[in-house]
Amino acid sequence: MKKFVKFMSLLVAGTMLLGAVGCGSSSTDNGGSEETTAEASGAEGSGTASVKTVQEGKLIWATNAEFAPYEYMEGSEVVGIDAEIADAIAAKLGLEAQVENMDFDAIISSVTSGKADIGLAGMTVDPDRLNNVNFSDTYVEAGQAIVVTTDSDIKSAADLSGKIIGVQRGTTGDEYVSKAENGVNPASVERYGSGTDAAQSLITGKIDAIVIDNEPAKKIAEASPDKLVKLDETLTSEEYAIAVDKNNTELLDAINTALQEMKDSGELQAILDKYLNEE
Repeated sequence: MKKFVKFMSLLVAGTMLLGAVGCGSSSTDNGGSEETTAEASGAEGSGTASVKTVQEGKLIWATNAEFAPYEYMEGSEVVGIDAEIADAIAAKLGLEAQVENMDFDAIISSVTSGKADIGLAGMTVDPDRLNNVNFSDTYVEAGQAIVVTTDSDIKSAADLSGKIIGVQRGTTGDEYVSKAENGVNPASVERYGSGTDAAQSLITGKIDAIVIDNEPAKKIAEASPDKLVKLDETLTSEEYAIAVDKNNTELLDAINTALQEMKDSGELQAILDKYLNEE
């Protein structure tokens, strides 16, 4: 009897072991299926279905559509370089881009307060902003330029001293002319909600010059070629990037992956060329 009982015990143990092996195999198969499903529902080429956004299925980007050619209004639609970049990144992340147009100096707080996922507005990476948000990899290099009237006696940055200078509020141009260490020494700085508003003040003689990013400066001068001109001198060297909340590193990584794909494929350069190299 003891031999029989021992035999039955071994038989039962063997059966349980086979069952355990069978379950282990099934679990591995299920794990593979779940991973594939997650990847399939993610971004095209990026596999970023798990990124956290303010609104499910959306990539909400905050901007100030007064900054051609990066973002500006065409009818009721926000268009431009950043608009196309936002659409392209959203598509790669499996999301729908949704724009929120606001004052430039409200963009960072919109990102940090959770009203928007990203700030995409021709925004320069600088130490002050880095205290509040993270920035993506650079997508374009830029610099500050000077716009004056065609009959102005201002021919270079050295001539700005003692002048009334117009800027777009909260921008790098605002910061540059306002900081004493940059040596501009303006008589005063007039801050506007847009470059267009500053241009009107320049034309009517309320200010002596505008300091604004190079490409918007070109557009301002081109809009009134008989009255305004952009000087050749570049005041700064800057990098534009996308602002992301410091607590959302997954989204930052996904955006950097998407940007790199756009750089590698030539898609990013094609967008820039469309607006910056029209000739």
